[in-house]
Amino acid sequence: MSLEQQLKDRSGSKCELCNSTDNLKVYEVPPVSTGGVDGSLLACQTCIDEIENADSTDPNHWRCLNDSMWSEFIAVQAVAWRMLSRLKSEGWSQDLLDMLYLDDETLKWAQATGEGVDESEKIIHRDVNGSILEAGDSVVLIKDLKVKGSSLVAKQGTAVRRISLDPENEAYIEGKVGPTQIVIITKYVKKIG
Repeated sequence: MSLEQQLKDRSGSKCELCNSTDNLKVYEVPPVSTGGVDGSLLACQTCIDEIENADSTDPNHWRCLNDSMWSEFIAVQAVAWRMLSRLKSEGWSQDLLDMLYLDDETLKWAQATGEGVDESEKIIHRDVNGSILEAGDSVVLIKDLKVKGSSLVAKQGTAVRRISLDPENEAYIEGKVGPTQIVIITKYVKKIG
């Protein structure tokens, strides 16, 4: 059974955030390493566009989180927390955020994108050229890197897809080189795509 079909079965073929039945797509909640059912949700194009573009966020659209934040699925909980955090200047969203309980692991995942943190406090990851790196980006190594604790050497020119960011240190990202998940220093990568 496809991921999309599993999510349709789980959600009753409705957006897991606003209950819309139009333009439904699988949305892999960043930063994800595997995606799959636990790391994804079924969302309408309107929700996806507003999640991915903070400037186009319509606060009234997200009043739907009053219901969906109680979902049993952690991907939905994480996105609900992020959107409520983005909208915390609205009184109603702060009230919902105060009621929302996430276990430690889900909260850490929800916070991994830096949503809800003041711009002055955000950790910004930049590549060798100063381009901002975001979770899910693809990068290329600009020099050969020895991987600590193994005999693996990640060669210059190797593409690393779907990186994840270290939420506590702007100098580190993680990604897979072959089958191995490694930590990479940002000054040795260049963003591609």
